[in-house]
Amino acid sequence: MDGVIVVDKPQGLTSHDVVAVARRLLKEKRIGHTGTLDPLATGVLPLACGRATRLVRFLTASDKDYDATIVFGVTTDTYDVTGTETTRSGLQPSREAVDDAANRLRGEYDQVPPAYSAKKVAGRRAYEMARDDEPVELRPVPVRVTRAEIRSFTGDRATVALTCSAGFYVRSFANSLGQFVGTGACLEELRRTRSGDFGLEGAASLDSLAEAAEDPGSNAGWLVPMEQLLTRLPAVRLTEEGRLRVSHGREVDPAQAAPAGAWSPEPGAWVRLLDERGQLIALAQPGPTPGSLHPAVVLI
Repeated sequence: MDGVIVVDKPQGLTSHDVVAVARRLLKEKRIGHTGTLDPLATGVLPLACGRATRLVRFLTASDKDYDATIVFGVTTDTYDVTGTETTRSGLQPSREAVDDAANRLRGEYDQVPPAYSAKKVAGRRAYEMARDDEPVELRPVPVRVTRAEIRSFTGDRATVALTCSAGFYVRSFANSLGQFVGTGACLEELRRTRSGDFGLEGAASLDSLAEAAEDPGSNAGWLVPMEQLLTRLPAVRLTEEGRLRVSHGREVDPAQAAPAGAWSPEPGAWVRLLDERGQLIALAQPGPTPGSLHPAVVLI
């Protein structure tokens, strides 16, 4: 089984829990997720299967869409409702104040991850240190928010539609929003509706995975094959000679293109290498020889 299965993660499970379930049900050891979701969160969790696990680092780098519910007047140590309450002001912000705060949290800036996160500090997970009441100092991470739209506001709660870069913490966004409006706030609900090219449409429930275990052919509708992955990257189709060279990790040049022709990848750019049938066989970058491509991730 090579490709990506998009799971609609239920609340209460970690991303690793979902991977474990998928491995057991589908009898496939090579499964990895492409972006962590907290147990509180639901929604899009792409699982790379088989050879696609070699593409995880590329799949995780994509922007994400979220629908978040934020409650005002209360803060917790985890920045969401699953944590221990740290303050309760009982105050409610105005809609204008919430809109202004959301505007301040758009754009590119450095975001400090929550202390209760999987970030490592001196080799230890931050959440382990926080649970042991040890001080946690995390470095700010560059993030980008291209959309922070207030969809509804009831005084004590707001629903926000977000589009953000990989590595963005919606919990930290909720905490910052509460600080800016002066009431405190934390994340109450979170649903990821898109991760890169993958959305909720066609996503499989865990029940669907269980059905696939009973009938292996039932997953055909929601397994995204290798050739449909990373289509935002430019592609070069190779001759059989080119495919053979790639299988040995050797560089290819325009002479091995099908049809033969020149390509001019940008410095450092990634290129998909396809065989004559259009199957994805490698990801390549410009090689040391002018005009060549070096297959850095070989999939055959």
